[in-house]
Amino acid sequence: MRTSSPTRHVALLVETSNAYARGLLAGIRSFAAERPRWSLYLAEHSRLETDYSWLEGWRGHGVLARVETTGTAEVIRALDLPTVDLSAKRLMPELPIVETDDRQIAAWAVEHFARLGLREFAYCGDERYGWSLARGDAFAEEAARRGTVAHTFALDASGRRSSERERLALWVRRLPHPIGLLACYDVAGQEVLEACKIAGVRVPDEVAVLGVDNDELFCTLTSPQLSSIEPDAARTGFLAAELLDHMMAGRPQAPGLRPIPPRRIATRQSTDLVSVDDPLAAAAMRFIRDRSDTAILVESVLRHVGLSRRALDLRLTKLLGRTVHGEIVRARIARVAELLTTTDWTLPRIAEELDFPHAEYMGVMFKRELGTSPGAYRRAAEGRVSRQSVSPRSIDAP
Repeated sequence: MRTSSPTRHVALLVETSNAYARGLLAGIRSFAAERPRWSLYLAEHSRLETDYSWLEGWRGHGVLARVETTGTAEVIRALDLPTVDLSAKRLMPELPIVETDDRQIAAWAVEHFARLGLREFAYCGDERYGWSLARGDAFAEEAARRGTVAHTFALDASGRRSSERERLALWVRRLPHPIGLLACYDVAGQEVLEACKIAGVRVPDEVAVLGVDNDELFCTLTSPQLSSIEPDAARTGFLAAELLDHMMAGRPQAPGLRPIPPRRIATRQSTDLVSVDDPLAAAAMRFIRDRSDTAILVESVLRHVGLSRRALDLRLTKLLGRTVHGEIVRARIARVAELLTTTDWTLPRIAEELDFPHAEYMGVMFKRELGTSPGAYRRAAEGRVSRQSVSPRSIDAP
């Protein structure tokens, strides 16, 4: 008679106070739902809380933790159980780490600003967090690749925000304008927006602000609403849980970082900007963007801005390296890509929603622009949290 596998008790040392961490927990929950023998233990706490007294006397088999403090590291070492780290601070380098790809976030941010016609870049970081430091370093490298130096600001490590706003406002006022500013996470983005109000700096015309985490609460309560890069937190949590499952089964995993790329940029009013150096080109780009769900005609854009096709092509080519037709195609395909990764709509439905003649035509245009089919793009881009697995062989490599 075959006996069932013993239940594996897993402690979650992950905060519940922010959207990213809750996304991690959702991914872990998805993995556990496929493993009836998993039993999860979680206590509510904030990002930097280190009171884990609830673990006293706990007898478990593994730990998934955001190791952001030395206190958390000490607790984990005392437990002496298989553990996967979900933080980029790397206080326990002996552990496998699954975290958001900060280099990809930085690259997306700089590219996003560049597409808006911006040539100056800034970063507002929080020195309490290792991932913020890594994100800032990657952002500076991306700015350097474009021949400029990123301006940087570090929020007070004590976390006292009220005393920071005047200093942050003075920094924002002294930045070259227009500029694209990446805040290390959405809370910092909110601080930047408040500082811009104090400084009398217009958002997005003078400072376009982009956050990270896409926390709907923060992003939609700010004024203006905050654009944000959305990490694939659920996939990160799912893969971390899968790593731990291998470890608890006696298959050790190599230490080191497994970076998970972000999902998308959720654009809102804080980056609702196109090149301010050329008002007519800006008007054309905004017209195209606002109508990217429809079959835009070049002639409609020309009538809107009052330019000939040759004149507008020259302006857009200088700014973007694309003609007006090329910008229409780019905006249309960007909408297709967004719907592929944020909905489960079929290709015919996406084609209908975006006013393409039919799905086949949309697919041909998509592949010509991005070099892959819509179906392949969706499979590669989506987290596929409940279905995707990582083989022990692949995760043994750091």
